[in-house]
Amino acid sequence: MSAQLIDGKALSQQLLLQIKQEVSALTAQGQAAPCLAVVLVGEDPASQVYVRNKLLQCEAAGIVSIERKMDASTSQAELLQVIDELNQDASVHGILVQLPLPAQIDPQAVINAIDASKDVDGFHPHNMGLLLAGSDEAFIPCTPLGCLLMLKHLELDLAGKHVVVVGRSNIVGKPAALLALQQHCTVTMVHSRSNDIEVLCRQADILIVAVGRPEMVNADWVKPGAVVLDVGINRIERDGKFKLVGDVDFASVAPIASAITPVPGGVGPMTIACLLRNTLQAYQQQNGE
Repeated sequence: MSAQLIDGKALSQQLLLQIKQEVSALTAQGQAAPCLAVVLVGEDPASQVYVRNKLLQCEAAGIVSIERKMDASTSQAELLQVIDELNQDASVHGILVQLPLPAQIDPQAVINAIDASKDVDGFHPHNMGLLLAGSDEAFIPCTPLGCLLMLKHLELDLAGKHVVVVGRSNIVGKPAALLALQQHCTVTMVHSRSNDIEVLCRQADILIVAVGRPEMVNADWVKPGAVVLDVGINRIERDGKFKLVGDVDFASVAPIASAITPVPGGVGPMTIACLLRNTLQAYQQQNGE
């Protein structure tokens, strides 16, 4: 068996093209384009790369972007003031504060301060509640949404499938589990304190891994024929060179899985595409469309 490679880059380009066409239709009617405001606090190198990629994709899709850069010494009060200004700005439809934040700032306080109708990351408690309730109005966190779209691309009958989610974060693990439940899957969540984690993972028809530990999941954890979505992205040094790897040992798992995401080029590009999808959704909801 050799796994089908789930090409996140190609799928994201398809989604971005759809978004671009919808935005073009809006602007052709004389409407303003959707606008995303991105706030970056500090100079974390990875965050700078992520923000730059998001802004480039906005430009490609015809979405207006605003970048607010703030010094690493920024106080929580100063950041909350900027968020309040963006909340009040009717021309801004989506707000994203790039995480992680400097130690002096409470990330949950920042998330809570974003207007829920502009929370295109989907992290605000209001949107998390809507997701739990299965509401179509929820902004779904971008990475889990990307995972769901990848599974739908495979044209699997998801009903009844056993999904095992490795990791219980609010950003990926919990919303991924809720989305799987909405698709009528049987869901198991495992984490650092789970017993017999390898045994539980081997029961999965679909394995979603998001723990931030390089190549933790190997072939012994995976049932032959399982679909494996690797959310992790880790920079490691090997043979004197730096490379990006996922939370899954791709070399050992790919020969036994039925489908697998690579790192890089898998879930990552879909995350950014889904951010733009959420921005368009925010625009439509705010304009009563």
